[in-house]
Amino acid sequence: MNRDTLIGFILIAVVLIGFSWWNQPSQEEVDAYYRQQDSIAAAQANAEKKKAEAQQLVEQQAEAAAQGDTTALFYAALNGTDQPLTLKNDKVELTVNTKGGTISSARMKGFLNRDNTDDVMLFTREGQQMNFILEAKEDNIITRDLFFTPTEATDSTLTLTAPSGSPGGYLQLRYRLGPDYMLHFSLQTVGMGKLFSPTRKTMAIEWEDSCRQQEKGFTFENQRSALTYKKRGGGTDYLTETSDKQETTEDALDWVAFKNQYFSVVLISKDGFEPGAMLTSTPQDKSTHILKYYDARLTTAFDPTGEKPSEFEMYLGPNNFRLLQDVEEQSEFGKDLEMEQLVYLGWPLFRYINRWFTLYVFDWLTSFGFNMGIVLILITLLLKAITYPMVKKSYMSSAKMRVLKPKLDEATKQYDKPEDAMQKQQAMMQLYSQYGVSPLGGCLPMLIQMPIWIAMFNFVPNAIQLRRVSFLWMDDLSTYDPIPVIGQWSEQLWLIGDHLSLTCILFCVSNLLYSYMTMRQQRDQMVGQQAEQMKMMQYMMYVMPLMFFFIFNDYGSGLNFYYFISLFFSAAIMWLLRKTTNDAKLLAILEARYKENQNNPKKQSGLAKRLEEMQKRAAEMQQQQRNAKR
Repeated sequence: MNRDTLIGFILIAVVLIGFSWWNQPSQEEVDAYYRQQDSIAAAQANAEKKKAEAQQLVEQQAEAAAQGDTTALFYAALNGTDQPLTLKNDKVELTVNTKGGTISSARMKGFLNRDNTDDVMLFTREGQQMNFILEAKEDNIITRDLFFTPTEATDSTLTLTAPSGSPGGYLQLRYRLGPDYMLHFSLQTVGMGKLFSPTRKTMAIEWEDSCRQQEKGFTFENQRSALTYKKRGGGTDYLTETSDKQETTEDALDWVAFKNQYFSVVLISKDGFEPGAMLTSTPQDKSTHILKYYDARLTTAFDPTGEKPSEFEMYLGPNNFRLLQDVEEQSEFGKDLEMEQLVYLGWPLFRYINRWFTLYVFDWLTSFGFNMGIVLILITLLLKAITYPMVKKSYMSSAKMRVLKPKLDEATKQYDKPEDAMQKQQAMMQLYSQYGVSPLGGCLPMLIQMPIWIAMFNFVPNAIQLRRVSFLWMDDLSTYDPIPVIGQWSEQLWLIGDHLSLTCILFCVSNLLYSYMTMRQQRDQMVGQQAEQMKMMQYMMYVMPLMFFFIFNDYGSGLNFYYFISLFFSAAIMWLLRKTTNDAKLLAILEARYKENQNNPKKQSGLAKRLEEMQKRAAEMQQQQRNAKR
């Protein structure tokens, strides 16, 4: 190991240690974390206390009603029979229970659950609860404790009422299910104006959900499940997916969504949710098959006179970009809801690529009825065809440097000493200029492919069209594909998990092959000590596929398959260009260009020119330092 390589390893170690030290939390951040945990615990304890107080109030009112005290608020609605009622269409089936009067379960028709045995059950009564709290003059009205009476019950409409105890007064919930996944509902008081203070203009909403695991890969799905919300007049945001998080919003909100990887439940308020909404997301253990516990404490407008209902909409359905755009048009509130933001397409640059290119290509290819695996192959071929001219130009730049290598060795052989490195670089740049070769052209393939790779990294895992679609040996393109017989086990292994994904292994092997071909091409054009210095880079390039394995083993087979075929075609293109390039003919072309530019070297421009100028200035400074020492 030479000195430069040793220095390189030392610098890498310093950078890694420095980065780890820089990113360690400060004492203030540690204290803030523990305060946040205490806040979450306090909030949960407060919620339990309120629940106990509400239950005590219900028991007191029920006892008063049993003794004939008709002055108890909602005394007639504190006892009854809990009856399930159904709202349904071709896409979704919802259950509304008469106790509480809210949606207690949601079944997604046409989507198989993780066992492929039945429809997806988005939530059940045991895991999800919505409660409206109205603050009256004497007592709080808590809807989850009331028994409602159904009227106007059809497959798409339902009206529920609960008598208030005052003559002619009642609380009313009305539901109307649209043709797709949008539910319209409202809450209104009738004949109850005297029970409320005229200054009370808001009501509270308590909404809880245990987000169920719907896919085979718990970890992968959990990383793409998040409590998401939209600010009024602004964009969307979400609570972190990886740790406990409680947040109190400073802005008014249009909607709040309990989201998992491929499905969401979105609560929309016509009047919006007021600032100060308390949102909580708590990841759960894998053994529970619950991804996260979501909790939203919201406040919205309420008319105590009963003249104006509090209106809401709820989307219960798949996270399909185009579907969310279409369903949003069914909203009756006239807002720009931007619900398609529930499908994460990446950071701005990559989102732009996915939004205005990948989505349209994907829609066009799927319109022909192709299998999703075929669609991924066709997208790969299309992208390779688009980038081929630039890749070929980049390859030819590298090929020119390769055929010029003997001449570069000869022209720079007198600069073998380490202190002559700057002069050697200048001589090389001058020779490249005379032959009309850009030494930076070989970097173009990676620069071209990287944005596309990252864009697809965000697009494929969030494309619900891949869910439960099989292709070749892959049973489900949206989740990992364990190697048959030996690829899955019950215990969790460090860094690996409980499976080995076959497409991940293929991706890593193809990455290793492509890295080898790329490094060999670069090595063939290196001069002098550059080849030695390149060895450390080679080691890092060979380690990368191993690192990718630990990252992508949990990822869906569709993404790994895309990367595998993308690298396969990249390697095939590089091999084809290498086989069809005539080095002797290429060198003759360069020699002819050299003769043309011998007395008038072609001026460099752009980065190459700036690099040469920097090298000249560095050489001048180095010479000045030598003269000063003398």
